[in-house]
Amino acid sequence: MLRLNYLPGAAIEASLIPATTYQRALLNKISTIICQYGPGVQHIAELSDFYSTKHNLMMATASPFTLASQHIDEFKKILGDKYVFIDEDSLYNYSHDETEDFHFLPDVVLKPRTAEEISGILKICNQYRIPVTPRGAGTGLSGGALPHLGGVLLSTERMNRILDVDEKNLQVTTEPGIITEVLQMELKEKGLFYPPDPSSRGSCFIGGNISENSGGPKAVKYGVVKDYVLNLEVVLPTGEIMWTGANVLKNATGYNLTQLIVGSEGTLGIVTKIVLKLLPLPKHDLLMLVPFRSAENACALVAAIFHAGYMPSGLEFMERDALEWASQFVETSVKIDDDVQAHLLIEVDGNNPEVLMQEIEGISVLATEFGCGEILFAEDEQQKAELWKMRRRVGEAVKAHSIYKEEDTVVPRAELPVLLKGVKDIGKKYGFHSVCYGHAGDGNLHVNIIRRDLTEEQWNGSLKEGIREIFELVKRLGGTISGEHGIGLVQKEYMDIIFNDTQMRLMKEIKKIFDPNNILNAGKIFD
Repeated sequence: MLRLNYLPGAAIEASLIPATTYQRALLNKISTIICQYGPGVQHIAELSDFYSTKHNLMMATASPFTLASQHIDEFKKILGDKYVFIDEDSLYNYSHDETEDFHFLPDVVLKPRTAEEISGILKICNQYRIPVTPRGAGTGLSGGALPHLGGVLLSTERMNRILDVDEKNLQVTTEPGIITEVLQMELKEKGLFYPPDPSSRGSCFIGGNISENSGGPKAVKYGVVKDYVLNLEVVLPTGEIMWTGANVLKNATGYNLTQLIVGSEGTLGIVTKIVLKLLPLPKHDLLMLVPFRSAENACALVAAIFHAGYMPSGLEFMERDALEWASQFVETSVKIDDDVQAHLLIEVDGNNPEVLMQEIEGISVLATEFGCGEILFAEDEQQKAELWKMRRRVGEAVKAHSIYKEEDTVVPRAELPVLLKGVKDIGKKYGFHSVCYGHAGDGNLHVNIIRRDLTEEQWNGSLKEGIREIFELVKRLGGTISGEHGIGLVQKEYMDIIFNDTQMRLMKEIKKIFDPNNILNAGKIFD
């Protein structure tokens, strides 16, 4: 426990009794808060009751724990010295993911290799009430892998093998630490296809995709991660190891524990093996970039494409700023006319080139009815790769350009024009600029709020009111506040917009059944 004392006319005294690295990192921020009360007042803050967000303190849901040398020794008995890290560099490297610029230091980083090792670790942590944060590749955008309570950061990076490819049954069994694109390329060589392809597929882990129920561009035609998960090996917070289902395409036997784990953001268990169903690899695809003078018209075309009977394998929206920033971030030959306000990147795939040509031509004719400009048809694989690279790097380009907050809104796709206009109107009301892009085909619009010249009070105060208005609009349109990034640490304060007390109570009770001592990713999704 870290005890801070403020005495009149004296500096703040800090007593470590003892303190975790995480608690020591909070010293300066807590000191600043306490000093605001002025001289003549004595304050004592016990960090066992608090955890830090970026700019304020909130009541913690799990009891922060001071890691002692005996616990480190117990972890070393399981993993050996080589895979237990307590040095400052390692702690810092695992203190953040891709969520804004948050950093929370864990007390120890552990890198297990097997489910049995994870089981042993969790039994120790459950016994001593040590907070555990599971981590994949750290590419998340909602703070799911942030160790905001200190304790154990458990990385799955060493669990990176493809265990079996069942070509007869079109299934693959893999560990959680393999990079998604590496898995896809291995399968592609065998003529097999695992469609979910988040923009970070070149660096994210398949285990993290399971935790967040990730999507990506191909979700519009092929669905998201949950549509491909048949069975999971999971280590529960109490240390038990179990399988959630069966390696079959139909399963009406008991509750669907597999789908309960998918998208649970590492709060119910740690996934150690994954069985995925696969598809035959489509042999051909065509791609075009369609410019529009009106961003709302671009969004309106989306629903019209499906209404006309087409099923694209990719249908991505990028407004002007998104495409411009991405063009500056990666080398590209794409030119953006001065009057263009948005683009749609449209792909069709299949096995019959003639049918695909008819589909792409039909969609392009339809696009002219919505005021599109000159369409760029990708002529070869190199140009296709260039266009997709530009789209997939938009998020990185925005982050490189400015501090930002990303909201992961999703609505029925016919409501996209209303959502986009609403976001811009709310931005005007609260004085913020947004850059919007996303998976238009399934109604998933990423709203990146750019800091620019917003004051500290605006950025961390009144802006939340604007974000709340965006989410309230999303709900009125029949949508929800996250399509694929998850709730994690940064969106949980908005859960009341979507769920009532009964729904929240049920989710919390499910969490308690899986994790009675609330050690696993506590404080994520809800308090």
